Amino acid sequence: MEDDSNHFSKPETPNTMKAEAEVEERDPESNSSLSEPLLKRNRTLSSNPLALVGATVSHIESLDYEINENDLFKHDWRSRSKVQVLQYIFLKWTLAFLVGLLTGLIATLINLAIENIAGYKFLAIVGFIKEERYLSGLVFFTGVNFVLTLVAAVLCVCFAPTAAGPGIPEIKAYLNGVDTPDMFGATTLLVKIVGSIGAVSAGLDLGKEGPLVHIGSCIASLLGQGGPDNYRLKWRWLRYFNNDRDRRDIITAGCSSGVCAAFRSPVGGVLFALEEVATWWRSALLWRTFFSTAVVVVVLRTFIEICNSGNCGLFGTGGLIIFDVSDVKVSYQAMDIIPVIIIGIIGGLLGSLYNHLLHKILRIYNLINQKGKLHKLLLALSVSLFTSVCQYCLPFLAQCKACDPSFPEVCPTNDRSGNFKQFNCPDGYYNDLATLLLTTNDDAVRNIFSSNTPSEFQYTSILIFFALYCILGLITFGIAVPSGLFLPIILMGSGYGRLLSMLLGSYTNLDQGLYAVLGAASLMAGSMRMTVSVCVIFLELTNNLLLLPITMIVLLIAKTVGDSFNPSIYEIILELKGLPFLDANPEPWMRNLTVGELANAKSPAVTLSGVEKVSRIVDVLKNTTHNAFPIVDQDVPVPGTVITGATELHGLILRAHLVQALKKKWFLAEKRRTDDWEVQKKFNWVELSERELKIEQVAVAHDEMEMYMDLHPLTNTTPYTVVESMSVAKAMVLFRQVGLRHMLIVPKYQGAGVPAVVGILTRQDLRAYNILTVFPHLATHKVQQKHK
Repeated sequence: MEDDSNHFSKPETPNTMKAEAEVEERDPESNSSLSEPLLKRNRTLSSNPLALVGATVSHIESLDYEINENDLFKHDWRSRSKVQVLQYIFLKWTLAFLVGLLTGLIATLINLAIENIAGYKFLAIVGFIKEERYLSGLVFFTGVNFVLTLVAAVLCVCFAPTAAGPGIPEIKAYLNGVDTPDMFGATTLLVKIVGSIGAVSAGLDLGKEGPLVHIGSCIASLLGQGGPDNYRLKWRWLRYFNNDRDRRDIITAGCSSGVCAAFRSPVGGVLFALEEVATWWRSALLWRTFFSTAVVVVVLRTFIEICNSGNCGLFGTGGLIIFDVSDVKVSYQAMDIIPVIIIGIIGGLLGSLYNHLLHKILRIYNLINQKGKLHKLLLALSVSLFTSVCQYCLPFLAQCKACDPSFPEVCPTNDRSGNFKQFNCPDGYYNDLATLLLTTNDDAVRNIFSSNTPSEFQYTSILIFFALYCILGLITFGIAVPSGLFLPIILMGSGYGRLLSMLLGSYTNLDQGLYAVLGAASLMAGSMRMTVSVCVIFLELTNNLLLLPITMIVLLIAKTVGDSFNPSIYEIILELKGLPFLDANPEPWMRNLTVGELANAKSPAVTLSGVEKVSRIVDVLKNTTHNAFPIVDQDVPVPGTVITGATELHGLILRAHLVQALKKKWFLAEKRRTDDWEVQKKFNWVELSERELKIEQVAVAHDEMEMYMDLHPLTNTTPYTVVESMSVAKAMVLFRQVGLRHMLIVPKYQGAGVPAVVGILTRQDLRAYNILTVFPHLATHKVQQKHK
């Protein structure tokens, strides 16, 4: 079913039906030009709400975050006892606990699986290198990575296309009020877990951090709705959470838990959800989200203690600790602010350049992916082969360095993580480039972030490392495997941070490892445009408060520079996919347009009477696609006066509630209002929260068509309304902050012959792109304002 964007009956001509069929049949990612959007839209105010979700073009619907205050809801709310209210609150906290517990356990499983699979792979490579069987080692290395990538890609392409990529843009759109089909299903969750293990173990330049955010959100969604679609629990109290509003809250907690599981940062996880993905927030949600992340930290800390005792396989820490510089003495002077500012500027420039180039790469990948599933697999496998060859062969270009007796670690080493991999070097020497490339991504971060190591890495090795991961960071994201952007950006940023520290040499007092940390933070701010959450995440990871001032300076500068060139990478992906995301700030030219003018650009809204004929309701439901209808009563007496014949805007009724009423045969033989007990006997509030039923699934007999339905008890009597003279900018802010799906426009003047409703605004109507297609003169005004 289409979204609520078209609030008028629109006849389907043969040409229209043919065009829609072509949209359905063509590959969803097909595109004839790199300069065109991935999804072409109709030049109308209320364009078809189509977007790329996974690998298919899907009809996008908005979510009903607004409380529907009809008579049934009010009765249910009044009839709840204190025990029932406490039970409802207790269940919310229980779900928050389970989200944190399961996310922590799955994150630990993923970490340990990746570390051990990659560990055994690298141990086998060590054997080949010791025997000087270099070609056999290359074949084995590329072969294992090829198989691991193949497993991840096949699962994503054939079973759960929505599991590919990080999933964060879709979560961001969902919390903004856009339903994204199949994003939080059980199949998506399983494929995301297994695919992340395979893709990261294969050594691809991607991280498990982004997928962990998606995994936490999937866990939260499944718990909130009682399990997968086919095996849902029907417990009465659990069904109270099967609504968009409560589901949004628990998915927010799942998102925060995923970030916490990725970085072991509880406060950073909460702030990430608040700053980056959540559109709507309140204090009660803050507490439950923080509780979920606290549970994740307890689970991770428990397994860290277990792993430190050597019970986690090949790598003792199991990938649960990325870096820790708490033992580093941070001291800086006024002159050190200059290189810190330089790092911030470089981070902003590189971040915006990375966003621009990745945008172009994703368009090229779109042209490849349009050819079918086989080409998607070949693309992923080609990237895997290129990555494996580079990681294995490039260390041969590095010169062997002699081990320093003052090194605190064993030097050289092969079978464990560390900065002194022997690789092809003789005894007593190590290959510094192999320590960065022939290891897991987590260990590569730990190695390049290592402190008190001013002479362990050569300039050429860091330069090769930086150049390689710049290339891999561009070509890896976008292939059909679960992938995250956090780790590639951290690896690139740490590379140029360490390079800068080598160039400055004795001109700075800061440690090279701290420069790598600041470089990673600046590139994250320059690409993702996050500041507060990144600052806290790095603060919790480094465990060093002395880094706070310079980290804040770097993040603010990098974000300011990056914002001067292009949007954040997640906003770019949202635009590419066609997801109708509403920005926080309206365009300046929106203040010159009123909502009444928007309403005039659409056909009149379809209204229903409070007591309506069944045939009329069925006809409206079958011949329109919008999801709400104003209820307008004529010739109504005004209470407290002698005035009669007034027009009453009783409220707004949802399509889902009309379908439920038809299914339950809420029919009257005569045209009359019903009593409260009649509707309470027929309906309950939990049933009205269901959204799966379609009008095509409801059968209405011919004689029932002549009967009536009283819609008053099912109508939301407190819809949000705006006067037709309100500016679009003001209406958009209200629409986004309250989390609406429909906004009624009422006339400025009241009187005989004036309709009670001027029109209805939806998400699609408030998008700048759609407005400019109908009011092109505003685009000229937009350009003029930009040049002022």
